[in-house]
Amino acid sequence: MWTIADQLRGVFKPHQYGSIILPFTVLRRLDCIMEPHRPAMQSIAERRLAARLALMEAHKQTRLWLFNSSPHSFASLMEDPDALAENTLAYVEGFSDNIDVFKRFKFADSIAELDEANILYAVASRFAEVDLHPDALSNSEMGDLFEDLIRRFSEASNETAGEFYTPRDAVRLVVDLAIAEDDKLGAEGVPVRTIYDPAAGTGGMLSLAEEHIHAQNPNAALTLYGQELNPESYAICKSDLLMKGHDADNIKWGDTLANDQHQGRTFDFVLANPPYGVDWKKSEKAVRDEAAKGAQGRFSHGLPSVSDGQMLFLCHMASKMRPAKMDGTGGGRVGVVLNGSPLFTGGAESGPSEIRRWLLESDMVEAIVALPTDMFFNTGISTYIWVLDNTKADERRGKVQLIDATGYGTKMRKGLGSKRVEVTDADRATILQTYAAFADTDISKIFDNQDFGYWTITVERPLRLAFDVTDEQVETVVADKKFKGLDADALADTLRAVKGTRYTSRDTFLAAVKHEGDARGLKFPAAQNKALQDLLGERDNTAEICRDRRGAIEPDTKMRDTENIPFGWNGTDKHAQANGTRKAVIDAYMKTEVLPHVPGAWVDHDKTKVGYEIPFTRHFYTYVPPRPLAEIDADLEKVAAEIIEMLREVEA
Repeated sequence: MWTIADQLRGVFKPHQYGSIILPFTVLRRLDCIMEPHRPAMQSIAERRLAARLALMEAHKQTRLWLFNSSPHSFASLMEDPDALAENTLAYVEGFSDNIDVFKRFKFADSIAELDEANILYAVASRFAEVDLHPDALSNSEMGDLFEDLIRRFSEASNETAGEFYTPRDAVRLVVDLAIAEDDKLGAEGVPVRTIYDPAAGTGGMLSLAEEHIHAQNPNAALTLYGQELNPESYAICKSDLLMKGHDADNIKWGDTLANDQHQGRTFDFVLANPPYGVDWKKSEKAVRDEAAKGAQGRFSHGLPSVSDGQMLFLCHMASKMRPAKMDGTGGGRVGVVLNGSPLFTGGAESGPSEIRRWLLESDMVEAIVALPTDMFFNTGISTYIWVLDNTKADERRGKVQLIDATGYGTKMRKGLGSKRVEVTDADRATILQTYAAFADTDISKIFDNQDFGYWTITVERPLRLAFDVTDEQVETVVADKKFKGLDADALADTLRAVKGTRYTSRDTFLAAVKHEGDARGLKFPAAQNKALQDLLGERDNTAEICRDRRGAIEPDTKMRDTENIPFGWNGTDKHAQANGTRKAVIDAYMKTEVLPHVPGAWVDHDKTKVGYEIPFTRHFYTYVPPRPLAEIDADLEKVAAEIIEMLREVEA
């Protein structure tokens, strides 16, 4: 099959081969599958039934979920080379609506280009020689063949491969982590499982999940589901399932965030590698409408920045886990690859923080694994696998395991785009063993869910202002538009009358200004008094504290600060977040950490916020002391001596 692409050289670029070879492969496979059923299909076509009825009748007679009303076949196409393009298009258009992959591949355009280049017959005749009948090539073998073609064509287009194709080593690790807790998969019998990928791409996650599970239990009954926005990737994914004998209708085309086409359905395993840093502006209205549904909405827990939709996919996937039942059965697991931003982006009570809070307080986050860099085709950034579970094992309840697997990647002999590192079978085995051990080691840390929570407190300091009017300040006030309605000369004379005295009390200063203003017929309303304070006042820790009309201390907004207090600070109960306990912890923190440095500061408890972040790198940071100074000096002297010797050689 790969060698047929040689026919395209010179006419098409290598990254275009897939859009031609893949749909031709699908067409040839379907042609072989339909061969023994052509009389039945022609009989149905002659009855001119409605499209849905024709498909149902075809399934009834052939057990196939496809129908073609065209009289053509690959054999008949080859009999009329002059009308090959026209007949091929008629053959493709004769398929039932559920076989929409050729439209997504834009196969009609490819046929026209091949015909114009006079190589259509050469390509089609080569496919006609290949026997892809299920008796010659089983569904499993056909799936392997199609996956290999997908991989080859994806790797031939490194500049876009990472967008549509996740490296197999990364997929294997995601799948292994996702199915790790399902002990029944390897048991005798026929375990039934559903697998869903909301950003299916070309179907790599689904295919490898099926492969891994069947390696444990060949009898496992798996049903695969997915949704994909990119038309060509959707066509490839759906074609892959067709080749393997799955119900391809389970693969939907469209924007998962804006329109969940598997609404109301949940799954045993939800796997994905959603796009990084891609905005959701086109889906914004639908997403916000979904968030407004409250508890029934997928995005009611918080919304991330419009510039990055990763956490929306995370929320969507969490909502797609099969619910746990009272008898202990059911439950679902998520395995998703994300970059670093979902770990820490956003302050307390921001959208991302609230999403983390929901996931952690709901005890859904089971493990997060840091991957080696340079693992993906089009990015070298840090990436992480999140594992979610709504039915954790007893020892994992209330806990999160962080695994630093950044050192478990093997450098490739030849890079593919940005991918220069792969996780080998041995690397993957080590990571899975670390996960299964569930113990604190150099690369594994176990935390309580509450270890990632914190309070953001607002620390206020009293406003202290002093006033010492200068000629420059007088000019500034007179020119300010807030005093536009006042007599400029009278205003200037009023301010000059209080010049020369340093006031360390705001009330005394404003009273003096009022007195001088009254003498000149000027009245200063509250807004202008505030403007005088802003323009003429200067911070002075020796000045009198400013108070409002009720006698309450006024905070200095310019000196306002925030502090983050982790749950469990200084040995306090990290599980207790009731307001009374929270206030006591915050007051103790202020007394110990703030007041010794900023006397008179206080906390505005009404502004206290709850936040969650997962500072992954901080937990695995190891301090490496610098080399001794003497050793550094010795190296410098050695280099200096080498430079001097080289200069001498040049001079000689």
